[in-house]
Amino acid sequence: MNAKSAISKEIFAPHDERMLGAVQVKRRTKKKIPFLATGGQGEYLTYICLSVICFLICSVTNKKPAQASITKVKQFEGSTSFVRRTQWMLEQLRQVNGIDPNRDSPEFDLLFENAFDQWVASTASEKCTFFQVLHHTCQRYLTDKKPEFINCQSKIMGGNSILHSAADSVTSAVQKASQALNERGERLGRAEEKTEELKNSAQQFAETAHKVRFC
Repeated sequence: MNAKSAISKEIFAPHDERMLGAVQVKRRTKKKIPFLATGGQGEYLTYICLSVICFLICSVTNKKPAQASITKVKQFEGSTSFVRRTQWMLEQLRQVNGIDPNRDSPEFDLLFENAFDQWVASTASEKCTFFQVLHHTCQRYLTDKKPEFINCQSKIMGGNSILHSAADSVTSAVQKASQALNERGERLGRAEEKTEELKNSAQQFAETAHKVRFC
């Protein structure tokens, strides 16, 4: 099981949350640590995770209201488990800065109501995938006060995104599976017809043999 699957299972699933995406990051600028905060837990890996939790269906609107959030998750050196750290509601996200709209870059900034972080993703493609999921989630779950996406490549905002490609792949797989089932059903149908014909022939042969025997 890879790290992201483990995070989803260990951190979000027990709280009925569904993790939509995650990106492994490190800070572009070192955060100042107070003098008293010595003797920390050592090195760690950091993940920025996007998740959503759906509530019961509203009797009036007949829709499932959802609450999306962005969570900082850490894994400390020597440990196989993950720890949930800071969490923000998606409504608190004010700005997503892709740093450079003209090239694939792993750097990005997230601006919240009460926080500002500068990150570097493990790879530019991982950042791109996370941004696509984040942008799609904002459009789907936020009715107003959507965050501003600046300095982002056009493929993140729409077009041939990984989300559309994934959707096309799923659709194609379903169609192929349906076709295979139909073909299998036709073969089974022909086999049943052949079996019935053989059964009738055998029965007729038996009846004929019986008549001939007692003539």
